Amino acid sequence: MKKIICLLFGIIVLNISLHAQNGIVVFQTDFGTKDGAVSAMKGVASGVDPNLKLYDLTHDIPAYNIWEAAYRLDQTVPYWPAGTVFVSVVDPGVGTNRKSVVVKTKTGHYIVTPDNGTLTLIAQSLGIDSVREIDEAVNRRKNSGASYTFHGRDVYAYTAARLASHTIRYEQVGKISSEPITALTYQKASFANGILKGNISILDIQYGNVWTNIDQDNWKKFTSMAHAKNEIVVQIFNKQKLVYTGSMSFENTFGGVGVGKPLAYLNSLMDLSFALNQGSFADKYHIQTGNDWNVIVRWAK
Repeated sequence: MKKIICLLFGIIVLNISLHAQNGIVVFQTDFGTKDGAVSAMKGVASGVDPNLKLYDLTHDIPAYNIWEAAYRLDQTVPYWPAGTVFVSVVDPGVGTNRKSVVVKTKTGHYIVTPDNGTLTLIAQSLGIDSVREIDEAVNRRKNSGASYTFHGRDVYAYTAARLASHTIRYEQVGKISSEPITALTYQKASFANGILKGNISILDIQYGNVWTNIDQDNWKKFTSMAHAKNEIVVQIFNKQKLVYTGSMSFENTFGGVGVGKPLAYLNSLMDLSFALNQGSFADKYHIQTGNDWNVIVRWAK
């Protein structure tokens, strides 16, 4: 009986440890690194506990671009261990009545952020266990109450550091929020009647490749339709206005077509993407990304 109790206790402890904060804080902002804003946030976190491990996701989110913040979280969070605390500050509504929250995902990650749409994709992919609204009466940097425009430093970095360092428990962040998170609308990947539909989620910025949210499963359904040619027709829309239409082959590598020629491929996340071999598809065809950029894919006749 003692062995069974010990085993059950061990399982409970293991389960708790898998979801406990691990002393890691990862920062994402649209601040850039030309001034001291990011350093100030890390300074606040280090002031809470100098033993914290502080990392950067990116600080090059385009200004005010909530969609890209949502995407970069979705792209990155799953690769960090459970218990990691993320701070995401893309906050055009800073100082207004938008909520400041800490979300615990079903995978045991924590995200400290304004509730302005940043959590849209994470909610879909990892799932949300619970949402707590930050109680600024407790979880705000001392003597910062007169500042309304740098919650990233005064509220988010401070709260994240307190959580990651076990200075506070998750339950001490603030009250549970019963309201659904703010979510951006977008075209989810789908396959029906021989047609693929999806969203232009992001650019592979260095090379100008265009990444969609059409995943490998939907692509397999599409390719299961017997077709003699390896050629697809791609249409890209912004706010329902046609921006690009063209045909291209699907290839496993960029070298499958000549230099400057277009191709479709599965990117490192196994999502359908479009590129020019040794060129920028996005620049040449003026393609951008976001929740209002969509794509339709058909087999060429």
